[in-house]
Amino acid sequence: QVQVVESGGGLVQAGGSLRLSCVASGSIFAINAMGWYRQAPGKQRELVARLTSDGITNYADSVKGRFTFSRGSAKNTVWLLMDSLKPEDTAVYYCNVAAVPHGDSYRREYNYWGQGTQVTVAS
Repeated sequence: QVQVVESGGGLVQAGGSLRLSCVASGSIFAINAMGWYRQAPGKQRELVARLTSDGITNYADSVKGRFTFSRGSAKNTVWLLMDSLKPEDTAVYYCNVAAVPHGDSYRREYNYWGQGTQVTVAS
C-alpha cells in the first residue's frame, strides 16, 4: 500500500502565498515522478507542476513564474510554493505519485493520489 497525504491548503487573499506539502509513504520500491494537479468546480483536473525521473520540472503556463515545485532530499516529499495567487487559482489541489510498489514482480508503475487540499483565493 502506498499512501499520499497533502496539506497546506486554505483561504488567502489575491496576491498572497501558500505552500502545499505532499508526503508519499508505505511500501514503495521506487518513485518515478511526483506532481501537483488541480481541479476547479466544473472543470477537468489539470497539471500544475510535475517532476519526472530525469529531474525535469514541468509547469502549466498559467503558473509559470508564480509557483515553485521542490522536493526534499528523501525524495518522498514535495512542496508547491504558490506566490502571487489569483482567484482563478482556486481549486482542490491533488498530489500525484507515480511509483512502483514493493511486491510487484514486474516492477510496474502505478499512479497514486492524495485526498486533495482546498485552495481558495479571495479577490
